[in-house]
Amino acid sequence: MIDLHSHSIFSDGVLIPAELARRAEHKGLQAIGITDHGDLSNIDFIIPRLVAVAEALNPVLHIQIIPGIEITHVPPSLIGDTIAKSRDLGAKIVLVHGETIAEPVAKGTNRAAIDAGVDILAHPGLISEADVRTAKDKNVLLEITARQGHSLTNGHVARLAEKNGTKMIINTDTHAPGDLIDDEAAKQIIHGAGLNEAYFVKMQENAAALIQKVCRVD
Repeated sequence: MIDLHSHSIFSDGVLIPAELARRAEHKGLQAIGITDHGDLSNIDFIIPRLVAVAEALNPVLHIQIIPGIEITHVPPSLIGDTIAKSRDLGAKIVLVHGETIAEPVAKGTNRAAIDAGVDILAHPGLISEADVRTAKDKNVLLEITARQGHSLTNGHVARLAEKNGTKMIINTDTHAPGDLIDDEAAKQIIHGAGLNEAYFVKMQENAAALIQKVCRVD
């Protein structure tokens, strides 16, 4: 299992990055993205610390840590600049907190993130079909999520992504140890979204391809 969306104490998670990585390793994960919530007030604090953690721990763990950020509740007009600054600071993967129906995210967030070429659009809610098609063109991964509340629209996201051939990824949006899942739980969530289990393999391939791209792993 590869999970590219999780949170540590650098935002609203409960674990320090090292323990989060160890818990994920014990769960059997191959790679984990630590992607704390960020905006222009804190990305310069979070990202370099996650990069340092990954550099220290990756040589000695069996799991690969991917340092990243989840740009969260940033006004759509500022999303592109925030993505660029995040990458300049060393974020290997950049997520944007999509228009989940569980939170009052600004309208236009999904489209701004896609247009800016974000790596993963997290829990995109009732995303429009036009945005799903643009995500395909921009090679943006749409998230199927295990997170309570955000997962309410998994079926909608899956249906439109499948129809339009847009790539998907399954993530947990982990905030606490109990949020981590294994392969079997992931397959059930994918099935619950209206997709067959073959999509689990496709989503894992999408995650692995993203890691290879951003980390230049041969």
